[in-house]
Amino acid sequence: MNRNIIASESFASSPKRHYFLDFKLAENNSNYIQITRSDQQPDLTYKTSRVNVFEKDFEFLIQAFAALFHSAAYQHQQDVGMKEIREQLKSAHGIKNWPPELRPREKLCDYGAEALENAELLAILIGSGTPNESAVGLAGRILDKAGNDLHALVGFDLKRLCRFRGMGIAKSCAILAAVELAKRINSEGG
Repeated sequence: MNRNIIASESFASSPKRHYFLDFKLAENNSNYIQITRSDQQPDLTYKTSRVNVFEKDFEFLIQAFAALFHSAAYQHQQDVGMKEIREQLKSAHGIKNWPPELRPREKLCDYGAEALENAELLAILIGSGTPNESAVGLAGRILDKAGNDLHALVGFDLKRLCRFRGMGIAKSCAILAAVELAKRINSEGG
C-alpha cells in the first residue's frame, strides 16, 4: 500500500470502469482526497483520470455534494430553489420542531433533570445548535470526543471547546462554569 494513503475505497460501476477514492497525506503534511477513474481500453490497458481536492477545499466539496444531493432529493418539486431547501433543512434540525415530549427543556420540566441523557443536559447548557445541527447533536459530538465520559469534560479548556463547530466563547464558558460548579459541589462533599 502507498505510504501516503491514509484511507482508500474503491468500487466498480461496470466490469470495465473502476473508481478509487483515496484520502492521502501530501508532502507538506496536509491532507487531500484523490478521486481516480480507471477505464479499461479495447487493448486491455487502462486509461485513468484523477481529480485532487486539497484540505483547504474540503468544506466547499462537502457543501457542493450536500447541495447536489439535496437538489436531487427535491427534484420532483418544481420552483423549489436551494434557498427554500436550506430553510426546510434548517428548520428540520431545530429542536423547536421536535415533538414537545422529546425536547430537553420540556423533558426536564415534566420529568426532572434525572430523566435526561447526558447529551440533553449538555444541550440545555449550550442553548442552541447550528443551522445544520441541533444543540443535542452538538452536545453529542462533544461527549463523543470526551469518550462519553463526563469526568473527561474536566480536562476540556476554553480553547478545546471553541474548536467544535457551533461552540463559541459564551457556550464554552457555560460548560466550563457548570463543570467548575460540579467540581466545587464534589469537593464540598455535597
